[in-house]
Amino acid sequence: MTESLPEDLRAVAEVYPVKTTAHYRSLIREPGDPIWRQCMPSQEELAPLQETLPDDGLGEIPQSPCPRLIHRYADRAVLLSTNRCFALCRFCFRKRLWKEPPFIVSDEELETIDAYLRDHPEIQDILISGGDPLTIPDGRFFSIVERLAVIPSLSIIRICSRAPVFEPARITDAFAERLGKCEKTWFMTHFNHPRELTPASLEACRKLRANGIPVLNQTVLLKGVNDDPVLLAAFFHELAARRIIPHYLFHIDPVRGAAHFATGMKKGLEIMEYFRKHLSSVATPVFALDLPEGGGKVHLFPDYSAGEPQIFRSLDGRKIRHPLA
Repeated sequence: MTESLPEDLRAVAEVYPVKTTAHYRSLIREPGDPIWRQCMPSQEELAPLQETLPDDGLGEIPQSPCPRLIHRYADRAVLLSTNRCFALCRFCFRKRLWKEPPFIVSDEELETIDAYLRDHPEIQDILISGGDPLTIPDGRFFSIVERLAVIPSLSIIRICSRAPVFEPARITDAFAERLGKCEKTWFMTHFNHPRELTPASLEACRKLRANGIPVLNQTVLLKGVNDDPVLLAAFFHELAARRIIPHYLFHIDPVRGAAHFATGMKKGLEIMEYFRKHLSSVATPVFALDLPEGGGKVHLFPDYSAGEPQIFRSLDGRKIRHPLA
């Protein structure tokens, strides 16, 4: 694929490689469109602004008590199961993993992780992430899930994957049925744009739900891709209508190679304010940003106060006092 790029973009691909799937390429209508921008390189990835940001912008490395595990929040942890992906998202906050040789978490690493989780029963929720864990063959993937499932303190196992977006055929009936047998599992996917909601992608999510697996979606707010309140409102409504829960709308992470997608927080708050009038609560995600240096997520909300305690702006702009606020 790199050979077909213009020469100036080949230089970008030498730093940040290019990879996508036939399914996702078929959604591109023209260079520079919202699908193209998510998977194809841009000179902006090497702009001077990027050099001011770290590779590990969220401070995951210092919060890794053992290889392939991140423990930031008291009650949950992240297992980096692999650095392989179906496609390489240009806004990825773990671009640093692209530089490593391909890996799948080893038996020795799982032994150490297992011991750590059992020594820290306060961890009740684990995210199997990466990379994309569904790039791992079923046998190995399920050995990881089933090993975690027998740890008594773990009550939630979240599978984080863009397979429904990039390779929906990966989610077969047999896969969904087997995953559904583990009653602790949730599926976290990542649609960013309505054109990604293809019949095949929606069918992949339906198979998961049919086997009792809740499906949640995390969207990243991306400049030039989806930073339009009308588009996002229709998109999140469609997700909710398909019983794919709009979970988070994320501000871009402060990571080298992704800064050009930043809209600014003000834009995100304006979009959330638009949702107040045009989107029901079941279709409205939480707007959040991840702080640098391992500071964790912050949930952001528009300010509806009218400048005085207990006084708020109504939908039509009136000032209304709440007597119990």
